[in-house]
Amino acid sequence: MSAEILINVTPRESRAAVIENGVLQEVLVERANRLGLTSNVYKGRVSRVLPGMQAAFIDVGLARTAFLHASDIARGAAEGADDPAPALDIRALVAEGDELLVQVVKDPLGTKGARLTTFVTLPSRYLVYMPHGQGVGISARIEEEPERSRLREVVETALAAERAGGYIVRTVAEGAAPEALRADMLFLMRLWEVVSERGFGAVPGTLVHEDLPLHLRLLRDLLGSEVDRVQVDAPAAHQKMLEFARTFMPESAAKIELYQGSRPILDLYGVEEEIQKALERKVPLKSGGYLMIDQTEAMTTIDVNTGAFVGHRNLEDTIFRTNLEAAVAIARQLRLRNLGGIIIIDFIDMQDEDHRGQVLQALEKALAQDHARTSISSVSPLGLVEMTRKRTRESLEHLLCMPCPICEGRRYVKTPETVAYEIFREILRQSRQFEVQGLMILAHQDVIELLLDEESAALGELEVVVGKPIRLQTEALYAQDQYDVVLI
Repeated sequence: MSAEILINVTPRESRAAVIENGVLQEVLVERANRLGLTSNVYKGRVSRVLPGMQAAFIDVGLARTAFLHASDIARGAAEGADDPAPALDIRALVAEGDELLVQVVKDPLGTKGARLTTFVTLPSRYLVYMPHGQGVGISARIEEEPERSRLREVVETALAAERAGGYIVRTVAEGAAPEALRADMLFLMRLWEVVSERGFGAVPGTLVHEDLPLHLRLLRDLLGSEVDRVQVDAPAAHQKMLEFARTFMPESAAKIELYQGSRPILDLYGVEEEIQKALERKVPLKSGGYLMIDQTEAMTTIDVNTGAFVGHRNLEDTIFRTNLEAAVAIARQLRLRNLGGIIIIDFIDMQDEDHRGQVLQALEKALAQDHARTSISSVSPLGLVEMTRKRTRESLEHLLCMPCPICEGRRYVKTPETVAYEIFREILRQSRQFEVQGLMILAHQDVIELLLDEESAALGELEVVVGKPIRLQTEALYAQDQYDVVLI
């Protein structure tokens, strides 16, 4: 796989595009007024304990109180003890007014506050340090058993000579020298000492440790052997990235380039156009089929349709080929749109059990490159595939868009006919309740035209019933389902 990262940096916004084999796979956006909070460490104060939910609300200085579940609390977290809590009784773990060091594991999403944990993790180039953890874990993406054993032995040997704690060996550590791994361990332990000292002396609501900005975070998390080049269009950011790379990944510093082309950097590979397409419901497939993606607060649903694809052999073959293509497209759209939580996929019904298995395998294979953790169930009795994808930040749609002020996010508005009949009922109600000389209807142009054309007879009959004249007036600023009945 050949990969490239494009980074666009402006004073108020940074955007990054991950290109794999010439195709956009992932978009990351960070804005100065909406910085991501995931991995930030805060000094918090317990504002409310909820025994019924086995959770607590924590004030960490954000607009909304954050959520901390009992399972995410280390025993004696306020004192910095390392052992996990043996029980889930929240009242035995924290009390209102307690102060503790917490880390954000999920950004505020919609109306929900941030999700917290006291099991702080600190990532570096090759390792993730868990001060409250134990043992050594190896990334599942490192598949060769000899390499897994080598990495485990190196880290465990170094860990035996140091204080307690646990480590996760990241995917990029594959092939790393023992000296580089030990250097990462020393760096992370020094960093934890600094964070602990800051947290001990901080007042509640203080940001104790902030994660790296987007352009440096990408180098730490994504710059592996499969990435051929990183291009950034801002000289200042380019210089910082070079300094970061020379310190932590000198072997990769040569891959970082300053983009000086005349075209905007995200016009390369059609990234800007792909971002616009990622905000639409309908995703066309090359075969002529298409996906319909609907994102709600509860879940995301994806419907697969054959569309204009009629195939060449038989119906089952047409459906199978469409579903195979859709599986690959769905995996890409999940990454590109950053869709998380519960995801329901309605593939076209397949009669052949072998075809179902192949479509699921294609989906799993396509999701193997996804950095977010996913879990896929088998096809349900209703023919649906249920899956989850870890969600830590807002989706692309929620980050770049807002609910339509006219339909309020429902994606539909009342028809002119429906509004006209509502107006008729309101006229009857007003005429019976008040003594009036006449009535005036203020409405959208389409509604007024309907009342003057198809519903003109009904409007005339209504004038006879109420015994008062009814006037019509178009309001250019009204939405289609907005109207007023004014007494005159």
